Amino acid sequence: MVKGLPSYVEEGQKLLQALPDKYPKLISKEQVDEALPDEEPKPKEQVDEALPEEEPKPKEQVDEAQSENYPKLISKKQIDDIIDLIRLKVKDISQTILSYSLASIPIVITLVVYSVLVPLLVFFFLKDKEKIFKWLVGFLPKEHSVAQQIWLEMDAQIGNYIRGKVYEIFLVGTFTYFAFAYLGLNYAPLLAVLVGLSVIIPYVGAVVVTFPVIIVAYFQWGVGPDFLWAVGAYLVIQALDGNVLVPLLFSEAVNLHPVAIIVAVLVFGGFWGFWGVFFAIPLATLVKALLSAWPRTQAEE
Repeated sequence: MVKGLPSYVEEGQKLLQALPDKYPKLISKEQVDEALPDEEPKPKEQVDEALPEEEPKPKEQVDEAQSENYPKLISKKQIDDIIDLIRLKVKDISQTILSYSLASIPIVITLVVYSVLVPLLVFFFLKDKEKIFKWLVGFLPKEHSVAQQIWLEMDAQIGNYIRGKVYEIFLVGTFTYFAFAYLGLNYAPLLAVLVGLSVIIPYVGAVVVTFPVIIVAYFQWGVGPDFLWAVGAYLVIQALDGNVLVPLLFSEAVNLHPVAIIVAVLVFGGFWGFWGVFFAIPLATLVKALLSAWPRTQAEE
């Protein structure tokens, strides 16, 4: 459009010069001569001089404006460095995600397989329990009264142990809820459920659940008297559970003396660590059943 401007100017001059011939009463030739310049302009050259030699690019305009207006804010080199750093980080993150995805494939497959096989195994154990027991008994000698006695006692004691755990979960969760609700701690029901379930795994469960209790109390009150009361109440409940409730409850449930339970936790925990502590009471029950079935000689009177 700009390049065609000279031709439009020339056409306009010609039309203006022809007006006196066509409309002599409207305008005279002298008026046209006065309106036109003495020297005929060169519109094309004027337009070319007015136009820039090369239109600047937007990026160059931004760089020039930034360097002129904000020379100390950030430089082009810094922007390039930031872009390169972002690209490098994105590349590293992509590689990390890919490596974790490939490494987690076996774990996912294992979880899927076990989530299908374990329920099926439990179903068939419950459905064909008598057949499986008869098949296993077939490998025992005809006289297996001792093994049968141990099995029956173990079955009864393990059932008592499971019931004792249920009672422990209920009691610990209930006392925790009343303590937290009395202190006004937020999310008291949820925290009470977590504390109750933590007794399933001795020691480790109590340590893990300590963190949510401390975090909720800290964000609600900060470090102050209320925070210390909440944490103190939680620690007292855990201490009473481990040192009073467990020995009393399980000594009645599995017919074991509190000393036997404490010794079992120490001995089996020393042998097998965490799992020894977790299965300390069932293993103590097994030892008790073996000792009860062991033949004894009566002293002669």
